[in-house]
Amino acid sequence: MSKELPIPPHFNPNKVGEVWKVSYEEIAKAVTKWAREHSIQPAYKDRFKICLVLVDVQNTFCIPGFELYVGGRSGTGAVDDNKRLCEFIYRNLNAITQISPTMDTHQAMQIFHSIFLVNEKGEHPAPFTLITEEDITKERWRFNPLLSHSLGRSPTEMQNHLLYYTGELRKTAKYELTIWPYHAMLGGIGHALVSAIEEAIFFHTIARYSQPDIHMKGNHPLTEHYSVLVPEVATDSRGNPLVAKTDKFFRKLLEFDAVIIAGQAKSHCVAWTIADLLGDIMAHDRSLVEKVYLLEDCTSPVVVPGVVDYSDEADKAFESFAEAGVNIVRSTDPIENWPRIK
Repeated sequence: MSKELPIPPHFNPNKVGEVWKVSYEEIAKAVTKWAREHSIQPAYKDRFKICLVLVDVQNTFCIPGFELYVGGRSGTGAVDDNKRLCEFIYRNLNAITQISPTMDTHQAMQIFHSIFLVNEKGEHPAPFTLITEEDITKERWRFNPLLSHSLGRSPTEMQNHLLYYTGELRKTAKYELTIWPYHAMLGGIGHALVSAIEEAIFFHTIARYSQPDIHMKGNHPLTEHYSVLVPEVATDSRGNPLVAKTDKFFRKLLEFDAVIIAGQAKSHCVAWTIADLLGDIMAHDRSLVEKVYLLEDCTSPVVVPGVVDYSDEADKAFESFAEAGVNIVRSTDPIENWPRIK
């Protein structure tokens, strides 16, 4: 395993919590010189291949003041995580074969946004309202019929789906239907990757001739999509599939020698992605679990002071992953010292 590299001079840790324009041409020129100075080889020459999966490292989750900023209990969670994540990418640029970002991708009319539901007064639920099966059964909340035309579904069909959906969440012991603030809106600034992360990915791409493998998820109006692999509820009330499960990241376990996972949020998209990935591993080849590494210092749980705090749930999930054999590591530790890294 190659030794760690110095952080390139262009990186400014004080700007990680800000949104700005990446200077692609300037960075590309700087990369060429920097890569030559440090004898950086093209990624295809790697003998030990590493894929870095970045879960939803987007402005909407990672920049203070944006729609669903993941501050954790410290209040600076995602910003601190991304400082360490950028430094991890730069220090280990010669070891990371490919970077694979996922991007939560939404529009306004989706089941977890306020506009989707109304009460008898025509009011919409406030952000962070939890919608239970009982709420739907007793019609405390109903489907907003004004959405029928845009979604191409009748109010009755959608009300049945809400009942089915909340029931499925209860049966599978998942989080109840949560009304989230409008976030990760397709085409909006919140949907974009964090500028510092985007810059680091671009730097890696040019230096190592390795195209990032970007995966968008979460755009179906009738289901949430915390996990990168599979939606919260995969079918409608009639059993018709909503979103097909992807084996994209499971295949990476077969193609790469190690898969490193980081991103936001520890309590939701990261946790459910790992849980589903573990399910695939256990069903196919249990030994593959040894290839999975979680950067525990590059992810934070959803915490809204005085409203919700998923820190304990996130910690319990990571404890269960460790018990299953997943490698829990820190970005500040040299990769060569990680277990099972050659």
